[in-house]
Amino acid sequence: MKSYLIGLIGSGIEPSLSPDLHEAEAAHLGLRYVYRLLDTDLLGEDLGELLRTVRRYGYDGLNITHPCKQAVIEHLDELSDDAAKLGAVNTVVFADGRTIGHNTDGTGFATSFRQGLPDAPMHEIVQLGAGGAGAAVAYALLTLGAGRLAIVDPDPARAAELVDRLDDRRVHHALPVELPELLATADGLVNASPVGMAQHPGLPLPRDLLRPQLWVADIVYRPLETELLRHARGLGCRTLDGGGMVVLQAARGLQLFSGCSPDTDRMLAHFKELTHG
Repeated sequence: MKSYLIGLIGSGIEPSLSPDLHEAEAAHLGLRYVYRLLDTDLLGEDLGELLRTVRRYGYDGLNITHPCKQAVIEHLDELSDDAAKLGAVNTVVFADGRTIGHNTDGTGFATSFRQGLPDAPMHEIVQLGAGGAGAAVAYALLTLGAGRLAIVDPDPARAAELVDRLDDRRVHHALPVELPELLATADGLVNASPVGMAQHPGLPLPRDLLRPQLWVADIVYRPLETELLRHARGLGCRTLDGGGMVVLQAARGLQLFSGCSPDTDRMLAHFKELTHG
């Protein structure tokens, strides 16, 4: 039986459910599969050295999360088309002595959005966050049919860089001070920033900018109900949590690592067990 050793690299990743999601589904598929957390806050190695170390230890692949999705690229041999277009990697496969970067975040978000917010209006959307996950989410929103997409980030240069990379007339960057004007007419809001995560608690914007007519999506999944989603639901907004995205990107990652096809319905059911008891 083929065995797999997989890791997750990122900062503050102790609450991650990736080990449970991957190992449980791999067991259903009859795979010998070990998934380890490699927290950059604890290991004290730079990213390039960490990649070299895990290769020496025989890892078959890695997932990459905040804040390493863009920084990891310079340490890889090859990128998939999606990863190259987005300038962000969340999955690294070690094959034939080479490191190959992929991005499964975009398809994960798009599928979750179709399932969780069917028929949501897409004329004007505001996205918070232009990092690695933000790049994938923005691309997914464009493929889903966004009419106009405003990217807002605390670092305006990073937002402008993402807009240039996407090279689509429907997308533009905006400053945080423009949020009141943007959200006054927007159909939806997506939080693709780390604000709301267990290690980055709080709201990514002033709560009084939300209104019941907005749909609100958050890619954070630990906690599953972020402060943003809790407040939005209290107002009557349609909402989408980050659970579907994390499960669906994990399923595609497992497939890239093993060549086997996971059962996404089973993985979604398992995720619900993990988060709701």
